[in-house]
Amino acid sequence: MQDEKREKMPSEEKDLLEESLTGYKEKIVPITKTKLTWDKDLIFVGTTEQGYEIEFDANAQWGCKPTEALLLSLAGCMGIDIVMFLQKMRVPLTSFKMELVGERNPTPPQYFKAIEMVLYIGGKNINAQKVDRAVSLSHAKYCSVYNSLRKDLKMKVRYVLEESN
Repeated sequence: MQDEKREKMPSEEKDLLEESLTGYKEKIVPITKTKLTWDKDLIFVGTTEQGYEIEFDANAQWGCKPTEALLLSLAGCMGIDIVMFLQKMRVPLTSFKMELVGERNPTPPQYFKAIEMVLYIGGKNINAQKVDRAVSLSHAKYCSVYNSLRKDLKMKVRYVLEESN
């Protein structure tokens, strides 16, 4: 979140947002199935139930490393939440980009100890309070990927608001 202090989102707007989120993610199937197939060397192909594929490669020559896929999954999950929440709050977005840096434990298991996420949000007169609220909701309640990670993970989220038409 932004480093500077700011007023909180008015409670009436907060209540409207909470009300509009009723049912959000209730259609999620509680069981998720995937398949991983060894291709060659240390290259594997992951397939979702819908048939989408992602290639994993320990050497990152033919596909992404699993740890990169984990960071991208976190970004995708939070990004979807945040953009949807901002749209529900009628924030006029023109662009959205995230950059993540993950710090891993130096010895096995080499889990992520810390992740820094920077959001670049473009639009006209974007209300920082609404961005704070959207990030908070995703982080605390709705992002399944974040909430599946280690509880001792240090996560820092900040954003840059870019004025555009």
